[in-house]
Amino acid sequence: MIIKNEIKIAREKAFLGERLTKKDALALYEDNDLLSLGEWAQNMKLKKSDRKVFYIVNRHINLTNICSSNCPLCAFSCKSDDFSGYTLEINDIEKIVNDIKSVKNLSEIHIVSALHPNKPFEYYVEIVKFIKKSLSNISIRAFTPVEIVNFSKQSAKSIEEVLKILSIAGLNSLLGGGAEIFSERVRKIICPKKATGDEWLNVMRTAHKLGIKSNASIMYGHIETIEERIDHLIKLRELQDETGGFQAFLMFPFHPANTELGKKYNLERVSSWEDLKMISLSRLILDNFDHIKAFWVMLTLPIAQLALNFGADDLDGTIGEEKIIHSAGSKENSGITCKKLNKIIIEAGYEPVECDSFYNYKG
Repeated sequence: MIIKNEIKIAREKAFLGERLTKKDALALYEDNDLLSLGEWAQNMKLKKSDRKVFYIVNRHINLTNICSSNCPLCAFSCKSDDFSGYTLEINDIEKIVNDIKSVKNLSEIHIVSALHPNKPFEYYVEIVKFIKKSLSNISIRAFTPVEIVNFSKQSAKSIEEVLKILSIAGLNSLLGGGAEIFSERVRKIICPKKATGDEWLNVMRTAHKLGIKSNASIMYGHIETIEERIDHLIKLRELQDETGGFQAFLMFPFHPANTELGKKYNLERVSSWEDLKMISLSRLILDNFDHIKAFWVMLTLPIAQLALNFGADDLDGTIGEEKIIHSAGSKENSGITCKKLNKIIIEAGYEPVECDSFYNYKG
């Protein structure tokens, strides 16, 4: 039970922009003063990036939905004998690349997939090589730590070896997905066959030491406790203190539709109040992260726009196509234009900035 004095101390620290402890964060969550939380988070955002809001022209590619993990939290994956299963081959990638060569100001290819039981590590290396050769000026942000752990096990290579091979092939940065919640209690239920929380963190630690930047994430609103959410954020902050390799943080509210987890626990999508509360708390806790993304596909455009007043400074990108979140019931369009992103940002009172994968300004 949080006492009033603890809330008072936490509020003072948030107001001053001081580092929050776990106790502080729990007190602020229980206090439930969303407008104050938003104001304090916004103050931190303004110190980090002034009134700029970033976005990128990018294209998502989901290589396969055939997965050996089959997590209860996922509506995207399927088994190899499922009629809805698919896997893109090099000729499929070639068609996609040819289609997007004409996209104006394309900066990034974003690749995330399932854990295919039969595709060897070399398959992924060759795809990265092909894309980099075809789009030499485009940054490739690909693979979550969960995928990297899978590549390591499949190829009998160390995490470091896998990352070095991918980097030589053309990988520029890692995705931040697959973190879910680091609590092993929760992971045993929601993703029992995936990499552990410690393995996820170790991949990121290794990548950062090799000079490979990455994002980070959390998935909330399922069976985790608030304390487990805060523990997750503090572990990310601790690793960022150690390596400085995280560029941005993303929040993924759990979309329960079409998932085993949602059906089993009768889960519903969390409210917009909860989304904005988590955005603000994350901005305050992750004081050593430069950027907080309001990932509009997950949050919806209206909530993502509101999040710009609650600590977020990045709307991610144009995306083009997305399958994983839509499989779980997202109703948002798969893509968005720069014109619309600019409008959303300006309407909220901010300066839109088109950037590349490393927040270098374009234009």
